[in-house]
Amino acid sequence: MTQLAPVITIDGPTASGKGTVAHRVAQALGWGVLDSGALYRLTALAVLRSNISPKDGPSVVRAAQELDVVFHAEGILLGGREVSEDIRQEQVGNLASHIAPNPALRAALLARQRAFRVKPGLVADGRDMGTVVFTDAPLKIFLVADVQARAERRCKQLIEKGISANLADLLGDMRERDARDINRAVAPLVAAPDAHTVDSSNLTVEQTVQSILDLWSVVAGK
Repeated sequence: MTQLAPVITIDGPTASGKGTVAHRVAQALGWGVLDSGALYRLTALAVLRSNISPKDGPSVVRAAQELDVVFHAEGILLGGREVSEDIRQEQVGNLASHIAPNPALRAALLARQRAFRVKPGLVADGRDMGTVVFTDAPLKIFLVADVQARAERRCKQLIEKGISANLADLLGDMRERDARDINRAVAPLVAAPDAHTVDSSNLTVEQTVQSILDLWSVVAGK
């Protein structure tokens, strides 16, 4: 029987640094990376561009199934167009959070996510990577940070990209999104029983990455 490629899952709330950390860990190990949240954001962007009502479940699922997506080193193509910046807009992120609880949508994207699991290995970040998508992952990380710290990080990121941002508004949106993600009936945001919780509130990106690499060294050495 063919042995599956190893996976490190990194789950956590919005703006906890999952994406940046996942890419750095993957780069250090020479593995692939899956930004699962991007698939939901891409679906949300497709919904917005097609003027689909978020309440029209079947049409939202169809949009997800028909996504023409290409992930590459420099970004993401949707229908041949670069959309890396577009999917990071707050409007897209909020819509992604609203449509994500749809069970049919999650089922439609599940197989696509699992297809990223190829050798030599995969670092997958999201909200249910360790609890639903890759339940057999040898290392699961639950990356958290204080909501104030997360809002300040997001505000700084947006301003650096030339996008106007209001810290108070971001903080409110983030608390609402956290509540939706934690309380949703399908695949709620929760640490897997065997996950290692890493609090990045007072850690640099480099320190966070190193703490995960150290945990992987222990797991891989067993």
